[in-house]
Amino acid sequence: MTRQQLFEKIKEKESFLCVGLDTDIKKIPRHLLSSKDPIYEFNKQIIDATHPYAVAYKPNTAFYEAEGAKGWESLQKTLEYIPEDVFTIADAKRADIGNTSSMYARAFFENMNFDSVTVAPYMGSDSVKPFLDFEGKWVILLAATSNPGGLDFQNLTIGNTDEKLYERVIRQSATWGTANNLMYVVGATRPEALADIRKIVPDHFLLIPGVGAQGGDLQKVCEYGMNNQCGLLVNSSRGIIYSDSSADFGKASGVQAQKIQVEMAKILQAL
Repeated sequence: MTRQQLFEKIKEKESFLCVGLDTDIKKIPRHLLSSKDPIYEFNKQIIDATHPYAVAYKPNTAFYEAEGAKGWESLQKTLEYIPEDVFTIADAKRADIGNTSSMYARAFFENMNFDSVTVAPYMGSDSVKPFLDFEGKWVILLAATSNPGGLDFQNLTIGNTDEKLYERVIRQSATWGTANNLMYVVGATRPEALADIRKIVPDHFLLIPGVGAQGGDLQKVCEYGMNNQCGLLVNSSRGIIYSDSSADFGKASGVQAQKIQVEMAKILQAL
């Protein structure tokens, strides 16, 4: 999916919602456990209910890896079930030396056919560039994350300057790709960072986790982070997929997704 196609989908649905499929078999409704593939059945009903309001889905691969080979099968089936007009994100946070990164990229882009994958930048350009070699695919680079421990390193200043480490990561990595194949993860719980990030990468899309259960504020995120083509994918996981544990959990997830979409539609009208 190209950047323009993603923007067109945002305009069509009046939404920049990404639904995180962090599917934990210990948290899904108990009645699903008798299904042949409980994780897939859960995801299927979430997708059916939220598809009208979502422009992206983001399975966190850890929740599937934890179930071994069966979990990978559930993930592949989930990916194939997601409608083709929706952007898909493998939240895998991969990166390694170049030849290993090439294998990770093949796994998620060629084998599984995700549109994008989250990548850790710590090992530098030669660990990231193999992912950028795949035409039509996206790298989503970790920049300023929403977890409290992210502050352990990301806000450290470089030398005798005021430049923060996460700002250097963004500035340097922006030379490896373009706004057409490179996005950044910026946590919703750090909206003050968004204004500074937009000075460095005004045109790139930003993936924003942390809205909902983690306490991020959608209005502030948009105030500081939105550009003239929206430029945001705002993720909500637990607040949508675990909003109900009854047999009507799918319907409940759709209600929660629609609430966010309505708020997003109002914000987009100002563009």
